[in-house]
Amino acid sequence: MTSTTPDAPAAWYANPSARAWRTAPLGAATREFHHSLPGYAPTPLTSVPEAAAALDVAMVFVKDESQRLGLPAFKILGASYAISRALSARLGAPGAALTLDELRDRLGADSSLSLAAATDGNHGRAVAHVAKLLGLPATIYVPAEVSQAAMDAIRAEGATLIELSVPYDDVVEHAKNATGGDAVLIQDTSWRGYEDIPQWVVDGYDTMFAEIDEQLRTAGIERLDLVVAPSGVGSFAQAVIAHYRSTEHTPSVLSVEPDTASSVTTSLHAGRITPVKTADTVMTGLNCGTVSELAWPILQAGLDASVTVADSQALSAARDLRAYGVDSGPCGGATLAGARAVLNDPDRRAALGIPGDAVVVLLSTEGRAANPKGL
Repeated sequence: MTSTTPDAPAAWYANPSARAWRTAPLGAATREFHHSLPGYAPTPLTSVPEAAAALDVAMVFVKDESQRLGLPAFKILGASYAISRALSARLGAPGAALTLDELRDRLGADSSLSLAAATDGNHGRAVAHVAKLLGLPATIYVPAEVSQAAMDAIRAEGATLIELSVPYDDVVEHAKNATGGDAVLIQDTSWRGYEDIPQWVVDGYDTMFAEIDEQLRTAGIERLDLVVAPSGVGSFAQAVIAHYRSTEHTPSVLSVEPDTASSVTTSLHAGRITPVKTADTVMTGLNCGTVSELAWPILQAGLDASVTVADSQALSAARDLRAYGVDSGPCGGATLAGARAVLNDPDRRAALGIPGDAVVVLLSTEGRAANPKGL
């Protein structure tokens, strides 16, 4: 059964049975692939005692994704693995995740293949970056509200940028209709008939959680009570749930989204995917109006709670994280804002069962360089 807050149906949702739900692990193949990438290293897991004291828990750690494989956001984990799987299949190695060197050798100098993506910023830059490493052209479609800094960064990767004056969901639809043949669409949301690549994107994120497990063990911490993740189309939250519902750690998982793009919270209340009309937000990477079809059953079964936050809350949290020594943009700051909105509310905290000696991990998915809006 699910429990909801009747007086704020769009702001909060909790599922008390989610923590008991189990699923299959995503597997170790993604970690092996990422370890082959030039410059791979685990990102920091930073202890923030100031946040722990303010949230009345024992420990708060922040997974700092402000420097991941040369980019200021986590998205390259999913994009690189999905590109490898998609191109490996195109090049006669289905089921494999060829390294970038192996892909370049098979592509040759006269490859007609190209990559494409729709994006709110970070995913598109990651696709463009991997395309550059492979010597392939890329076309990236963006909505008008993407920051100038994000668009400039995509162009700097050598990609063709196409800006559309429509919401993100419509940009995805445009990219879907404009792409085919030798242009391979690398999208992190799914629809009927387009599931493999979005699933490979999700699989790619598992490397981050394997790093967290190892970093906690190294610190002598055997317990994890709550993981907080930002949510756009739901694919990242899907990956978080898939990992923590298939390992010895079984923390509660909280997703956080803008109050102007509450697609996950709204859909959970409705019991089905329910598109919402979005508005501009500084949390650009989370400004998504429709939950991924692939993510939906995982979110519905295994997500403990979803909460919405305002721009002002995300910006305040991002500034506080930077004061604590963690480089964070608004999407990353949303996790601290979401933790505050839940753990400082007695009813919501009780619904998640978070004790005073809890260990909490916040997934800060981008640095300020990825999205400086409002900061």
